Amino acid sequence: MPPSVADLAPYADFVLRDAAIPELPNHYRGKVRENYDLPDGRRIIIATDRLSAFDRILTAVPLKGQVLTQLARHWFERTADLCPNHVIEYPDPNVVVCQRLSIMPVEVVVRDYLAGTTSTSILSMYRAGRREMYGHRFPDGLRPNQKLPQTILTPTSKAFDAGHDEELTPAQILEGKLLTAAQWEKVSALALSLFARGREMAAKQGLILVDTKYEFGFDAAGEIVLADEIHTPDSSRYWFGASYPERFEAGQAPQSFDKDFVRSWVVARCDPYKDAIPEIPREVNLEASRIYIEAFEMVTGRPFPLPPTDRPVLERIRANLRPYF
Repeated sequence: MPPSVADLAPYADFVLRDAAIPELPNHYRGKVRENYDLPDGRRIIIATDRLSAFDRILTAVPLKGQVLTQLARHWFERTADLCPNHVIEYPDPNVVVCQRLSIMPVEVVVRDYLAGTTSTSILSMYRAGRREMYGHRFPDGLRPNQKLPQTILTPTSKAFDAGHDEELTPAQILEGKLLTAAQWEKVSALALSLFARGREMAAKQGLILVDTKYEFGFDAAGEIVLADEIHTPDSSRYWFGASYPERFEAGQAPQSFDKDFVRSWVVARCDPYKDAIPEIPREVNLEASRIYIEAFEMVTGRPFPLPPTDRPVLERIRANLRPYF
């Protein structure tokens, strides 16, 4: 059983909001990660507990950075036979040391169901009347959250510098010279094989891997390497397998990890794009933490290792990264 909110109460202030380490070079602060580029071509990525939505930081969720780092580790280790990834080592539960890559200008989203809520999701487009999307033709009469006739790729442009992802077709990728034909063929095959592995492993845990986003890069030799994260609740959609058939037939939304728990709390109280964000209560952050931990335990089938609270997270990370100073 995952820990309860009461169990997590000691972690309410055990959060990593920032991870600035002056002794490390070439610091870049992302929305939720701190990055340091070492002179030898390695990159240190520290996952903070910041939670980003609506193009702003809403709060810090206890243990979120550790959950996502360790869940991505679970999947990187179980898919390394299918695709090389950027991982070198994990010196701390919140930290990955990896190869620095030239990130591919295309993000590859793999989908098995007519689902989603964003403007680039196929369900939103389908509801708006579109039947041609991402180079695919969709039949009339599909229902929300229905299994697609086959697994599809729906690539988007990689949004750098806080831009927005844009829909792409394979023809546009080749015409725009974003990738060569050989590169697109290879990355498509890699993405589909990774998704198939994820779907199979998720099913054994009673979960449906609905869709996921992959980010790839090129190493110094030009080889395609998996980067960022893989099959985490932040990059993937999971539904609970046991309740899906009945809920689908009833026209109800599938049961899932409520990763939008904090977002929903904010939206109910303000316009997050215009208004000041109200202070998010301690119990809301702890419930969000519980949901992330539940996702880790259901996906991996293992208990989440709660860390000791005898010293601040950043102090622990600094000690573990001292060999890199």
